[in-house]
Amino acid sequence: MKPLIQLITSHGALRSGSGLLTGVIALVLAVLSVLSVLAFHFPEYLTTPEVRRRLDIDGLRRILFAALVIAGGFSVLNFVRGHRRWLATISFSLVLLAAALGGHAVPVDPNFPNNTPYIGLDWFVLDLLASSLLFIFIEKLRPLRPDQPVFRSEWQTDLAHFAVIHLLVGLLMAIVNSTAHGALAALGSQPWHAWVEQLGWPLALPLCILVADLVQYAIHRSFHEVPFLWRFHAVHHSAKTMDWLAGSRLHIVEVVITRSLVLAALLLAGFSKGVIDAYIIIVGFHAVLNHANVNLRLGPLRHLIVTPAYHHWHHSSESLALDCNYAAHLPIIDRLLGTQCKPETLWPTHYGVVKDDVPPGFWAQCRHPFR
Repeated sequence: MKPLIQLITSHGALRSGSGLLTGVIALVLAVLSVLSVLAFHFPEYLTTPEVRRRLDIDGLRRILFAALVIAGGFSVLNFVRGHRRWLATISFSLVLLAAALGGHAVPVDPNFPNNTPYIGLDWFVLDLLASSLLFIFIEKLRPLRPDQPVFRSEWQTDLAHFAVIHLLVGLLMAIVNSTAHGALAALGSQPWHAWVEQLGWPLALPLCILVADLVQYAIHRSFHEVPFLWRFHAVHHSAKTMDWLAGSRLHIVEVVITRSLVLAALLLAGFSKGVIDAYIIIVGFHAVLNHANVNLRLGPLRHLIVTPAYHHWHHSSESLALDCNYAAHLPIIDRLLGTQCKPETLWPTHYGVVKDDVPPGFWAQCRHPFR
C-alpha cells in the first residue's frame, strides 16, 4: 500500500522502461472499469441524466471489455517480466473485481427514476477516456515540446481536479442552474427574447459565443485584479507545465461562480437550450485545446479565435505576459480593451505564478485561498 500512496501523491514524471508507465495505464483503466461496472449497477445514482439519455449501451460495453483486456494484459505482462509486481497485482485484482461484479455484461434495468441525486461517474469516465485519447494523440502529432512526457510533473494533482469537477457535476449543475434560473426569474421575460429566438443557428451560435466571452472576460479579469478572487484563480495559474490536463486545475469556487454567471447571462439573453448546449460542447473542446502541449497557430485564423499560443501567453510568468489575453474565444475583445500582449517570440518559456506561493497537491490547493 505504501508504494501505491507514493505513486498517487508524488509529482514526478513517469519514466519508461521499468514497467511503471504501462503499470499506471493498467491501474487507471482498471479503476475506470470498476467505476463503470458500478455505474451499470446503479445508473440512477451514479450516472448523469443528460448523458445517459444519449448513450449507446452496447458501445459502452465494448469499450469496457477492451479496457478490461488491456488492463489485464499489461498487468500480466509486467508481473511475468518482474516489473512493478505490486502495481501489476493491484491492477489485476481490480480487473478481477470488475469481472466478478459482472464486467461488461451487467444487465441494466431501463425502468429507473431520473430525478434522484447523483454523482457523475459516467461523465468522468467517458470524458477522461475521450479527452485523453484525443488530446494525447494531438499532442504527439504536433507537439510544442516533444520531450515533455504524458505523465509529467503534477499530473496526479490535475487528474484529481479533473475527477472532482466531473464527479460533482450533478451538485455543480444544481447550484449553477439554481443560481442562473433564479436570476432569470427575478428579471422576467425581456423584449429581445423573441428576436433572439428567431435567429437561425448560423447567427445564434456565434452571438452566443460572443455574449459568453464578454461575460467570461469580465469575470476572468476580475479574478486577476481583485486580490481576494485572485487567491482562487491562482490555483489555475500555478500549473508550470501546459498540456490537455492542466486546464482542469480549477478551484471549485471559481468553477461555480464562472459557470453560474455565464449561464445566467446566456439565459437572460434568450438563447435556446440547443444553442447553449452547442456552446458548452465548443467551449469544452476549445478550453482543453488551448492548454494543450500542441504547436498549433492556425495561420490567419489566430486573429479571429483564441489559439493555444495565445492562451499559453496568458499562463506565462514572464513580465510581458502578466494580466493579459483574458478572452477565452475571441481575441478581438482583448484588442479592443487593451489587454492583449504582443510577445516577440511565438511561445513563452516559463509558466506558473510569479510568487510561486501556491502549494502542490490537490487538497493543499483547495485550502490555499482560505489560508
